[in-house]
Amino acid sequence: MVNLLLSALSGALLSCAFEPIGKWYLAPLGLAAHMYALNRTEKKSLSILSFALTFNALLLHWTSIYVGSLPWIILFIGLSILYLPLSLVGRWGITSYPFIFIVCEEVRNRFPFGGFGWARIAYSQADAPYSKMASFGGATALSAITVLLALFIYRLCNKRLHPLMLLPLALMSIPTNVLPLGQASVLMIQGNVPNYGLDFNSRATQVFHNHVEETKKALEKNPDVDFIVWPENAVDVDPFKNQEVKQQLDSYKVPLIIGAIVDNNGRTLNTSILWRKDAQDVYAKQHLTPFGEYIPLRSFAQIVSPLVDQVDDFSPGAQSKVFTINAAKIAPVICYELIDDSIVEKAAKSSNIVAVQTNSATFGKSAESAQQMSITRVRAIEHSRNIVSVSTTGYSAVIDYKGQVLQRTSMGTAEHIYAKVDLIDQPSPRDRLGDWALVLTLIWLLLVARRAYR
Repeated sequence: MVNLLLSALSGALLSCAFEPIGKWYLAPLGLAAHMYALNRTEKKSLSILSFALTFNALLLHWTSIYVGSLPWIILFIGLSILYLPLSLVGRWGITSYPFIFIVCEEVRNRFPFGGFGWARIAYSQADAPYSKMASFGGATALSAITVLLALFIYRLCNKRLHPLMLLPLALMSIPTNVLPLGQASVLMIQGNVPNYGLDFNSRATQVFHNHVEETKKALEKNPDVDFIVWPENAVDVDPFKNQEVKQQLDSYKVPLIIGAIVDNNGRTLNTSILWRKDAQDVYAKQHLTPFGEYIPLRSFAQIVSPLVDQVDDFSPGAQSKVFTINAAKIAPVICYELIDDSIVEKAAKSSNIVAVQTNSATFGKSAESAQQMSITRVRAIEHSRNIVSVSTTGYSAVIDYKGQVLQRTSMGTAEHIYAKVDLIDQPSPRDRLGDWALVLTLIWLLLVARRAYR
């Protein structure tokens, strides 16, 4: 029983590394505590479940706010089961923990339903002194160095540190400063919504008018901007079919990048649109949110929650898109796509600035938005791109390529941000490596498992 309580405590510590508490050092401490608990028990599966259930339940509690507890329970239990391969440390030794943990994390990033990587350890480490590791090996390497630090803490008292563990830290001394090719003047609009919850846009065009009003206020102060960014779902009716909305959008002299739901011949698309009066360029979200924008296993899901009947399946887009405005090449990333490695990598490689458009209204003032901003910060480091992240309700932020938050709005308010954003087109070391970043990270962990603590 004591061991199970210690395992649960370690999971709770790990959850506190993420927002809203957000203390990065609790991640290696929590993982080290779990290594201790796991290594001293014969009931390894129970220890793992106690750890994983506590961690995921606390981290993802915001998913229950408007849909009830049952979907949240199914989510955190389902994710926790995928931690069970950690029981192999009983056969392979505790030094295999980092390798097994990261392999499990990579599986969760991809499976099931395209994966759910929200609980990736890297996304708690934006403020860690070694967060720069993401620019060399990606989020995978940042997770890996965190778990290895936990192993070091666990074995510090009775084993010496092997050079294999120290070697990747030498990368931290390599400068990664970039040379911008210019600047873009960006106006970011957070218009807010009339109410939180699943029916945040129940009043037709109200969210749209909120963003129109905030844009008007901002442009009256300073009209000298290159382009304006509105968040996901800021246009809450189809702008190609609603003439009033279309005329309002056509009236702007400055290019707009808007988030809108579009009906394309019976296919519902979640889009980012570069809107100019005489020409529009449309990007359709590729990685849809399971159980949010489409319902897998619908007949089973209806048993779990009657709310699924309110969800009409969206259709995914087929390709990435870059919007060109003067010298700026802007890659739109829509909300949930932020946890898709492939989509974010393609966006970064083809652009010199990334625009993340999101809508947090369905999760109220929960930790969801703060957790998403932490993910965005790690992505900025990983791909050496400055990011403008715009939400309907907050937090909206300007994030530089080092992961620093330069400007930020509050939650639940109508606000705007003016920003001079450097345009960066050189790839990060991680993007030069491509898939080899993952392969090399796993080889490094495997070598540690086999040699570091003999």
